[in-house]
Amino acid sequence: MSSAEVEATSDLPSGEPVPSAALGPAPEPKPMPIKAVLAATPSNIDAFLAHLQRCLSTPSGIDTTALFLCYSSRLSAAVLESLTGPVVQRGANQLIALASTLPPYTTILFASKSLPSFSPSAALLLNIAKRLRAFSGMLSEARTFLRLWGLLNMYFWARGLILRLRAARQQVQSEKEAGGSAKLDKLEVSFSVTQLVACVIFQSLENGAYLAQKGVLSWQPANIGKVMRLSARFWGCFVGLKIGELFYDAWKRSQRTPAERLGDRTVAVMEQEESAWTDEWRKTVVRQLAWFPLTIHWSLEQGIFSDMSVGAIASIPGVVQMRDLWVKTA
Repeated sequence: MSSAEVEATSDLPSGEPVPSAALGPAPEPKPMPIKAVLAATPSNIDAFLAHLQRCLSTPSGIDTTALFLCYSSRLSAAVLESLTGPVVQRGANQLIALASTLPPYTTILFASKSLPSFSPSAALLLNIAKRLRAFSGMLSEARTFLRLWGLLNMYFWARGLILRLRAARQQVQSEKEAGGSAKLDKLEVSFSVTQLVACVIFQSLENGAYLAQKGVLSWQPANIGKVMRLSARFWGCFVGLKIGELFYDAWKRSQRTPAERLGDRTVAVMEQEESAWTDEWRKTVVRQLAWFPLTIHWSLEQGIFSDMSVGAIASIPGVVQMRDLWVKTA
C-alpha cells in the first residue's frame, strides 16, 4: 500500500464591454499559414514552460503538480494494463495448454523462442504501463518525503488557531460587557481543534512508518504496515470532520438575513463574493468527498478498490487542485 495522501481565480482586467452592434458583423477568421504556426511554436512553448515554472515555484505548487502527475500516471498505467489483459491471458492459456499435453514429472525448459510472443503494440503498451507505474510510485514516495516536515506547519496551524480563539473570546467578552448576546460557536471550535489533533496524529504516524521503512527507526516490518493503516484512519477522521465543517459553514451562511449578507458592501460586490465563496466551497467538497473513500481503502489491509479505481478517484482532487494552481499562476 502506498502512503496516504494528505493537499481563486486570477484577477481579470476590467473594462466596459463594447456593444457588438457598433462593430458590425465579425469578420471570418483567416486560417494561419503553416509557416506562421511554426514560427509561433517556440514562443508558445516558452510561455508554457514559464507557466509551469510558476506552478513549481512554491512547495504547495510542487505537491499539487506531483499529486496530479502521480495519480494520472497510475490511472493511465491501470488502463493500459487492462487493455493488454486479454493478450496476457491468452499467452498464459497457451502455456497451460502446452504443459497439459506433457507426461507427468516432465521437466520443462523454456527457450525464449518457444514462449508465446505478444504483438508489438501489446508489448509497447505493457512497457509504457510499467514505466508509468514506476513514475507514479516515485512521485508518491517523493510526496511522502516532502511531508516529513508537515508537523512544523501544524505547529504554526496550532499557534494561529490559539490566537484566533483568544481573539474571538475577547471579542465575545467585549460584546457581552456592552450589553450584547454574542457567544462563541462551540461546534466550530470543536471542528477546528479535532481536525488539528487528527492531522498531528496522522502526520506523526506516517513520518514514523516512513522512517522505519528506510531503516532510520528500528520498527518491526509487521508494525510498519499497521501504523500506515492507522495513520490513514486518522487522515480519514480529518477528511470526515472537514466535510462536516463545510456543510455546517454552508448551513450557517444560509441562516443569515439579507441585511447580514449585504453588510456595508454594494449588491454587485456581495454577489461576486458570494459566487466566489460558493465556487470554492463546491471544489473543496468535491476534493474531500473523493479522498474519503480512499482513506477507508488505505486503512484496510486488503483495501476495497481496484488499482484503476484508486487512480480514477484520486485523479479528481488532482485535477481540481491542478486546475486551480494553473489559473492562479496564469
